[in-house]
Amino acid sequence: MPKTVLIVDDHPSFRSSARAVLEADGFEVVGEVDNGESALAATRSLHPDVVLLDVQLPHETGFALCVRLLDLNGATPQVVLVSSRDACDYGELIAASGAKGFVPKAELTGEAVSSLLE
Repeated sequence: MPKTVLIVDDHPSFRSSARAVLEADGFEVVGEVDNGESALAATRSLHPDVVLLDVQLPHETGFALCVRLLDLNGATPQVVLVSSRDACDYGELIAASGAKGFVPKAELTGEAVSSLLE
């Protein structure tokens, strides 16, 4: 099962709480970044199994960034989208992004992430 995670979110408080939750459930958080370009660079260098990706980033949506992450040569993580909003607010954008799935931030657990992964 995938175990290493890169957290991509522009809110430091969420990154900190997500790290604590995921590490308590057996994941190894290998990095935290707050924007799309840093996410691409960190994915290339850290090769995480999973990228936990916020839908609402400052300069690029998580949906668009997901497509870019999945196009990286040699580093193809599984992407799980997160948001403070519900999945129904995004309709088909989640499926069209290529992400493994979506977890509302308020419901984030290691089990919720694991249930979406191969």
